[in-house]
Amino acid sequence: MNIWSQLFTRRMAICVFIGFSSGLPLYLLLNLVPAWLRTEHIDLKVIGAFALIQFPYTWKFIWSPFLDRFVVPVLGRRRGWMLLTQVALLLVIATLGGFSPSTDLSTIVLFCTLLAFLSATQDIVLDAYRRELLSDTELGLGNSVHVNAYRLAGLIPGSLSLILSDHLPWSVVFIITALFMLPGMLMTLLVREPHRAAPPKTLRAAVLEPFQEFISRQGWQSALTILAFLFFYKLGDSLCTALATPFYMDMGFSKTDIGLIAKNAGLWPAVIGGLLGGLWMLKIGINRALWIFGVVQVLAIVGFAWLASQGHFASIGAAERMQLAIVISIEAFGVGVGTAAFVAFIARTTHPAYTATQFALFTSLAAVPRTFMNATAGWLVEAIGWSGFFWLCALLAIPGMVLLLKVAPWHAAEQS
Repeated sequence: MNIWSQLFTRRMAICVFIGFSSGLPLYLLLNLVPAWLRTEHIDLKVIGAFALIQFPYTWKFIWSPFLDRFVVPVLGRRRGWMLLTQVALLLVIATLGGFSPSTDLSTIVLFCTLLAFLSATQDIVLDAYRRELLSDTELGLGNSVHVNAYRLAGLIPGSLSLILSDHLPWSVVFIITALFMLPGMLMTLLVREPHRAAPPKTLRAAVLEPFQEFISRQGWQSALTILAFLFFYKLGDSLCTALATPFYMDMGFSKTDIGLIAKNAGLWPAVIGGLLGGLWMLKIGINRALWIFGVVQVLAIVGFAWLASQGHFASIGAAERMQLAIVISIEAFGVGVGTAAFVAFIARTTHPAYTATQFALFTSLAAVPRTFMNATAGWLVEAIGWSGFFWLCALLAIPGMVLLLKVAPWHAAEQS
């Protein structure tokens, strides 16, 4: 079977819907909510601190055993939890825009935290379903398709919703955004339940056995090294984009500029990079992909430092918009290929019998920088400026590359 015939299959089509449904809530928290708060003149430090409401992405491994152990009636273990969380997400997103940041900030914090919890829970079951759906040989390409659709979902809250906010009330914008959860709900109803492994027999087994299996398979030293790599590999990239929308606004770009230029320039190179990354991994393997794509990812952050060094633009013309588009495109391509290899590595590291819990643990560690480090972004920017902030992000990406010497050596054979 050639590369292109592997791409256009039913399993890859399912990965598209899974990725879109997974990405929409997160990008709403990362892009739409900060823009909403900034428009209502909320302080930049407060907006940066909003990253703390994403703590469920960091701690989702705590309740992931419940999703491995218990079955929602009618649809099955995976599809039941998928539909339940998707319906809840639609309702919470639609309700969120009815509040005012100037008078209901505490309520908004509560709803955003609930949104993050439901989104993280959906991610647990979607990741498990995807791991059980794909064969080992399909992991690289399938996870690349997932990441692409994940980023494609960012086009809704990060572009369409921003443009609509210049013409419609925020309450209507959030309702329209919520309706984009419907494709994922339809997919859940149409697909089949996977049965690659039986669920744990007890809750105790669901909690303990995934950790015991991982430690016994890797050994303590190797296991801790892998966990450290998962923490550090995306650290610089994650922090770099923590306050992306406020940064564009502070540079002088309008919300329409951000919607039409920044988000599209960031999306499509990431999609192309993710797709090419998946195809390249079929040839070079996951280990070498992590090295090559990681270097590209580090170098791409430097472009943001250069853009920030230009200072606030007095006026925005074609040249300024082109600079923004080029810088974001390069960074997005690096992130696209890097994320494709990173997610494939995580999937490869899990055991099919404990998919939900192990996948949740590994992706939780990857989310730690986004949650806690990103919460300091506002203070860092005010202390060292935007240019210094981006140089710091590039520096923080180095430890993850060093750990590749242990977890994915260049000349090592690919591990199953």
